[in-house]
Amino acid sequence: MSDIKEKYINPFTNFGFKRLFGEEPNKDLLIDFLNVLLKEQQGEIVDLTYLKTEQLGNTELDRKAIFDLYCENEKGEKFIVEMQKSKQNFFKDRSLYYSTFPIQEQAQKSDWNYELKAVYVIGILDFVFDEDKTDKDKFRYDVKLQDIKTNKTFYDKLTFIYFEMPKFNKSIDELESHYDKWLYVIKNLHKLDRLPEKLKERVFERVFEVAEIAKFSHEEYLSYEDSLKYYRDLKNSLDTAKEEGKQEKAIEIIINSIKTGFDNKTISNITGFTIAQIEKIRNNRG
Repeated sequence: MSDIKEKYINPFTNFGFKRLFGEEPNKDLLIDFLNVLLKEQQGEIVDLTYLKTEQLGNTELDRKAIFDLYCENEKGEKFIVEMQKSKQNFFKDRSLYYSTFPIQEQAQKSDWNYELKAVYVIGILDFVFDEDKTDKDKFRYDVKLQDIKTNKTFYDKLTFIYFEMPKFNKSIDELESHYDKWLYVIKNLHKLDRLPEKLKERVFERVFEVAEIAKFSHEEYLSYEDSLKYYRDLKNSLDTAKEEGKQEKAIEIIINSIKTGFDNKTISNITGFTIAQIEKIRNNRG
């Protein structure tokens, strides 16, 4: 039928993410996921309403925003949930820009005292931030407006939460909490061929039911296939770029080593390049 070999969808595809969290029949999954992330700081979410994901600026010249998922709880608090598949220039700027839409739409035209409902921007990232890439233990960021001197939260109604999913590496046996289990499922769902014993809770049984590709209609299958192809092409392009970057860095090391006076054999041991390759680089310099 196709090249899809997995039993369950990949949540990092557009189709997969919206299948799990963006459809009315599966709203219970999104509520459970958000509660496990936020319950301690904002109380339990009882219900959610999906809102339109395309946001327009105040004028035709303003740039629009299209959220992956946008919803509101029973208290009027807003939630933007984004699945970010690749590193993007000015990602944090974009995230902040997105948060302005649910803030501005709360403005009232009549006599208004400027009271706002809380806004949460949640990013599930398939990459890591450059500034913390060496910190292997830190994969969650909780960001609020804070006073620099006292380190106290200055304003608690605007929250950004980011998950660097490549850093979450717990095995199934290491999962200790409902929170751990959700992150494990998001990262590994498409790699599994059955529901693990440790995940046998009603909410995860629902996830695996919703995510099973064999249960898709023909139209759903084709949509997922397109979404998966886009995701794989994007990852392949990024991997190629990384390898090219490594190659350039290695050549730079070789050239510097040649300038320093190292012989070909020593440079080969350092870089893994063959002596013939190094000799070619040495000759091309001349």
